[in-house]
Amino acid sequence: MNAPLPSSQRSERLLLRRPAEADLDFLADLFSRGELVAHRPDPVPDTAQQSAARLTRDIGHWDKHGFGRWAVEADGKLIGFGGVAVSADFDGLNLSYHLHPAAWGHGYATELVMEALRTAFGPLRADRVVGLVRPANPASRRVLEKCGFAFEKEVMLRGAPTILLALAHPGKANISGPAA
Repeated sequence: MNAPLPSSQRSERLLLRRPAEADLDFLADLFSRGELVAHRPDPVPDTAQQSAARLTRDIGHWDKHGFGRWAVEADGKLIGFGGVAVSADFDGLNLSYHLHPAAWGHGYATELVMEALRTAFGPLRADRVVGLVRPANPASRRVLEKCGFAFEKEVMLRGAPTILLALAHPGKANISGPAA
């Protein structure tokens, strides 16, 4: 990875910025929602302490690597978090996103993923980006596939089957294999 990213950037409709401690109330509300955590192996909403730890990890990733998951705003309001982060478990940057249910169905996830890919393959010079999706979350899988990700394999993640989709840098060889 190259030089640190700016603390914020814009896509067509979204402001993508480094997360801040002031985002904690929104994050705690976001991860307390049953519809958001429904696809987890244990679909229990986060406690306030778990949300605080999540925000601390996101801020710490920025401090350590100079990039990470963004706080995502639309029309001046925080709507979620997402972007790419270093993965300890998989080859490539890990793409993830969580948007408030009120922001679902507006194309924000696709716009966020596309901006994350431009950043990963541009300034961050990544060779590969992976996305992990639970089989019970077809909407998230459709977003990734629309953005060019392809099925690579099924993995066990936190005790549950998870689909790993991947996308290689456009100048690299195709990394996806035949569906099993």
